[in-house]
Amino acid sequence: MSNRFSRRQFLRASAATAGVVAAGSAFAGHVHANPAATANTSGTTLAQTAAAGRARKGGYRPLVAGKGWPLYVRQELATAKASRESKRSALASYVQLTDIHITDVQSPARFEYVHPIQGPAFRPQEALGTQGAVALINRINAVARGPFTGRAFDCVVSTGDNTDNHELIELQWFQRLLSGGTVTPNTGAKNRFEGLQALGSSLYYRPELDSWDIYKDRGFIQIPGLLHAAIRSHQSPGLNAPWYAVFGNHDDQLLGTVPNNIVDWLYNSGIKYDLPDTDPTAVAIGRALSTNPAELGALLAKLRVTGPAIPVTADARRRPVSPREFVRRHFDPAIKGAGPLGHGFTDPDGPTWYKFQIADGVLGIALNTTNSMGIADGSISQRQLDWMNRTISAHRDQLVMVFSHHTSSTMGSMLPNPETPGERQYDGAHLVSQLHRHSNVIAWVNGHTHKNEMIAHKGATSKQSFWEINTASHIDFPQLARIIEVVDNRDGTLSIFTPLIEADSPYTADPSDLSQRGLASLYRELSFNDIHYQADLLGKAQDRNCELLLTNPLH
Repeated sequence: MSNRFSRRQFLRASAATAGVVAAGSAFAGHVHANPAATANTSGTTLAQTAAAGRARKGGYRPLVAGKGWPLYVRQELATAKASRESKRSALASYVQLTDIHITDVQSPARFEYVHPIQGPAFRPQEALGTQGAVALINRINAVARGPFTGRAFDCVVSTGDNTDNHELIELQWFQRLLSGGTVTPNTGAKNRFEGLQALGSSLYYRPELDSWDIYKDRGFIQIPGLLHAAIRSHQSPGLNAPWYAVFGNHDDQLLGTVPNNIVDWLYNSGIKYDLPDTDPTAVAIGRALSTNPAELGALLAKLRVTGPAIPVTADARRRPVSPREFVRRHFDPAIKGAGPLGHGFTDPDGPTWYKFQIADGVLGIALNTTNSMGIADGSISQRQLDWMNRTISAHRDQLVMVFSHHTSSTMGSMLPNPETPGERQYDGAHLVSQLHRHSNVIAWVNGHTHKNEMIAHKGATSKQSFWEINTASHIDFPQLARIIEVVDNRDGTLSIFTPLIEADSPYTADPSDLSQRGLASLYRELSFNDIHYQADLLGKAQDRNCELLLTNPLH
């Protein structure tokens, strides 16, 4: 299929979006419109989405197929002209994954017992993350092209938190999932599940037990064999398109918040802690994770003596991975698939940031916004900021899209970064101001918040304006990825289409189906029913499927 629609196709499509300009002026810069008649919406959330079914006793709601979400034309940075429908051509088409959080759920280096205070510490679906990831990869491979342009995906970009706890085994699973191969999501004992969902208290969803837990109070049911099925070997086809990895805080630190080397002994421990949520130490640990992770050393040293703890099988593959090793592992020749070698990183011993060619005339800049001092918030170092500005300036003849894990509002960690000693750190507002200096930056694509959000950043001139595109995670519901299509409207504007996609698995989970696909279905449905579910992660309707207008800076 041609990357440029014919005039006849766009004239037919015009009826679907007629009145956009007039309506846009009355609706604060955006307007709901039907997808163009030529758009192939199959497999995207424009066609259908997961929706809540009828609640059963306790409030648990199975998922069912629901209506698709509408397309919103966003005009805060430029006005949509009706003539664009018959003129535009595709420049780039790719997929953004983010916050996939491949998790070793049996690791001793976790704090599940604080989830009443810190919800993300335990998720009822987390043991099924690799099966859920394969279902998402299958969806990306099946869709294959941008629905609005028909352009084959140029690449896939994973914008951080590729792993949950920066363990070697989690990184290996992540790489095998994206490149293809056999994944055995099990650590410790070879033939049994040793996580707290099997051995822990009633504070967790324990699917194989018929005894009470707080999740069964909410309508979760017993599913015999679920945890045994979760650790079985299974296959990933790998992505058909080249993929690139961006560094996130969970790729850098224990649980994305704890400074390295403080409690690293936990990884190779032969015990797993399980404290009651009323235990004062559990409360103190939960608070420390979000306020002062340095306090954890003393708190955990006390637990080594007092417990309570559950014996588990130690596993050397759980050892933490440094930023340097994270980069080197992407040059492993055992990683097959579509490539490229290094998956964006330019040197096995080089920096954790890089540039890459998304398509002809469209350059990607991948940043590392993590701060290894601890706390989930990020920042950017002086050297990296200088490199970014030089690189963008050196490619003035190309459109530039910037990628990072953190968002403009979550880069507030101004503590010195151990990875960049002696360098000044800058926050998100400063990064925005630096991007405004360049007329060819059109978007900043990120994750971290697990929420869909579009932010129009207006510069001093229309050509110094850009969109910030934030996408929900693939661990917490709604478990999405985003297609991003860049088109030249040939009228002085660009459009960036941002349709969302879901994993390729049945909406309604069948608890008797413990196949790889059945587990992927449970992964999504359990996440929707998590007691810590946050409906606002969906974002507003106008933050999901969008056409983002902006001035073409190269026009």
